[in-house]
Amino acid sequence: MSSSGLHLDTQVHSRNDLERGARVCARAFFDDPFFSYLWADDRHRLRALHLIHRALLVHLGDGGRIVTVRDSSDQMLGIAAWLTTDHYPQGVRAQLAQLPGMLRAFSRTPRSFAKGQTCLTALAKVHPHDAQWYLCVLATDPPAQRHGVGTLLMNEGLGHIDNEGVGGYLETQKPENLAYYRRFGYELRDTLTPLGDGPALYTMWRAPR
Repeated sequence: MSSSGLHLDTQVHSRNDLERGARVCARAFFDDPFFSYLWADDRHRLRALHLIHRALLVHLGDGGRIVTVRDSSDQMLGIAAWLTTDHYPQGVRAQLAQLPGMLRAFSRTPRSFAKGQTCLTALAKVHPHDAQWYLCVLATDPPAQRHGVGTLLMNEGLGHIDNEGVGGYLETQKPENLAYYRRFGYELRDTLTPLGDGPALYTMWRAPR
């Protein structure tokens, strides 16, 4: 796959676009160690990831910013969702709107819901209060990975971050992602193991420029 023809789409996305974005996310995170821990069954995991990301993207709320990368035929290859300065945590309305989709995602595996809540609580406790853009999601469809899609999305967001002079914050479950995000100026902040026998969760911070 060539990187030529790739372009950013920063327009307001339709619900159909966000549905496609959720499916990109489900495929991108399918082999993630944390989600594999929550849902060992492949079918349950793919379904749950789609539902979770659809709820998040459709109801990102005030201060949410969604950007996609498309190819020359306008196929969506990657997506980033940010919460911009002073919009973390999400408002109550957005959280309530997301809830039905989240509950559906865990409906077949209720024990996973408790584990997921444990992790969300642990992450919320260490989330910094500094002015920041919070990267909620960065996903590239697996066939398009390693062709510059993620770099386009990251650089687009970091341009706004640096113009504002604020920090950047994200979370990841893959140790190999630490080196990737360091390329963009993020550094490891916390390593959390809220589930004991589960995979570690990593938080990263990018200091204001």
